[in-house]
Amino acid sequence: MSLAVPDDFDGHILSPLFDQFAEGVTYAHASGETLAINGIFDEAYRELIPQGDVLAYTTERPMCGVRLVEFGDSPPQQGDALTVDRTGNAYEVQEVRLDGHGAAKLMLNWIDAAAL
Repeated sequence: MSLAVPDDFDGHILSPLFDQFAEGVTYAHASGETLAINGIFDEAYRELIPQGDVLAYTTERPMCGVRLVEFGDSPPQQGDALTVDRTGNAYEVQEVRLDGHGAAKLMLNWIDAAAL
């Protein structure tokens, strides 16, 4: 038995998910172009990073989940920035992690509220 993935994964899965959990984000490409998008922001995202067979460590940093369809022809890139509209806090994109289904995790570094 295999799990069938909908033809329109963004429309059937991501869009309803983001309708429930996302908040407004102002995204600024390094080129200066800005976009009003929605993202699922986590100020203290934790992940377990394995080191060998026994050891592992965790990291904690800000992360924002985004739908790639909101970026049109200009996908998110390292060095871009975003501001969480609710708080005014600004972040730089350190890493873009594509999920292969139309979404990405943007791993962030805090800048400040006045940087953008």
